[in-house]
Amino acid sequence: MSAATGVLRAPGRRPEEVGADIPRRILTPVPAPTRRRRPRLAYGILALTGALAIVGAQMLLSVLSTQSSFEISALTQQQTELTWQKQILADDITGLSSPQYLAANATALGMVIDESPSYLRLSDGAILGAQQPAAPASSVDALHRGLVGNNLIAQTPLVTAPDATITGVEKPATSTPPTAPETVTPPTLTEGLPTPATH
Repeated sequence: MSAATGVLRAPGRRPEEVGADIPRRILTPVPAPTRRRRPRLAYGILALTGALAIVGAQMLLSVLSTQSSFEISALTQQQTELTWQKQILADDITGLSSPQYLAANATALGMVIDESPSYLRLSDGAILGAQQPAAPASSVDALHRGLVGNNLIAQTPLVTAPDATITGVEKPATSTPPTAPETVTPPTLTEGLPTPATH
């Protein structure tokens, strides 16, 4: 190895063989950049179709939710009407099961109320009370005895007499033509607003 040249050589090799095992790099010019391709028409059509499908699905869901809200509103109104009908029927049942209506129907069927009833004791079969039959006429007037009328059954017909109610026999309605109601018009104001006379 010589200090003048500064080249390191492996012992026993010639100077031209020193770099033979290292691959040589071949320099080539860099290729020019390629232009970007314009998006193809198919991609645009696919994107537009996807956007239209999303908008269509949103419109369909909106229409379905609006329709269901109308159905819910109709069902709520129907439920309110049915609740009112249920309340009316409950009032009718309450009136029909009232003691006044039951006593009036018993009187219409020919039953009488006895002031001194008799009782049968089931344990030994003994009869307690007056032990006399009831009078043919009732001692208590079930139809007209109550001081407070029951408006729930005032117009309800009795079982055996469809033209009679608990208040008595209904008169047949006269066939007079209904008259037109009088229309009340306000007074004309010529001298300002009317004021009451206080003195």
